[in-house]
Amino acid sequence: MNSFTSFYETWFEQLHHLVYQLSTCPIPPTNPDQHHHLLHVVQKVMAHYAEYYRVKSLATERDTLSVFVAPWATTLERSLYWIGGWRPTTAFHLIYSESSIHFEAHIFDILQGNGTGDLGDLTPYQFGRVSELQCETVKEGNAISEQLSEWQAGAFEMIGACTNLDMNMGSLVSVLKTADDLRLRKVRKVVKLLTPQQAVEFLIAAAELQFGVRGWGMNQDRRHGNV
Repeated sequence: MNSFTSFYETWFEQLHHLVYQLSTCPIPPTNPDQHHHLLHVVQKVMAHYAEYYRVKSLATERDTLSVFVAPWATTLERSLYWIGGWRPTTAFHLIYSESSIHFEAHIFDILQGNGTGDLGDLTPYQFGRVSELQCETVKEGNAISEQLSEWQAGAFEMIGACTNLDMNMGSLVSVLKTADDLRLRKVRKVVKLLTPQQAVEFLIAAAELQFGVRGWGMNQDRRHGNV
């Protein structure tokens, strides 16, 4: 697990660099070259997230229980985790929050019919799809939670019977991988639904939330001697 923790630290640092690239993108794009640049940077960020889940999947097979408790995360992060990572529904809460913030900032332009093209200017179709995706995610997440409950019940029985718990570890591997697959799939669908400008804004907001929670968590851990 030390190898994955090292990977995560490097991956997290690279995410900072990618977010800087996102923040320096021309918004809104005014020509085809700028539009293509936005798409390129968004694809780089999504590939970075995909690489995280690919490496994490390999770590899950090697050391399942360690991945489940997420030793690379701060105490605060782990308190917010669902099955080894962020709740997939966080993406939708972020969309609604950022949309509201952008809308309020440009309310006069929007009410006058001057589109801003940002997250405050989501179309009715986009809002409808976000709501549908959220409902789908909740349903799939509940099903995965039930699978975890079944594994835990089986694990308690095996421990009580003094049976080798490793025999049942494959089910936990499946639960962890399915949860991570849900996280990545839903973020991909959200990004695909958005315009390049909106996708840039969403990915910046998502990363800044991640940076903020981790930074606060590290400060709390240092204060309480957890590091």
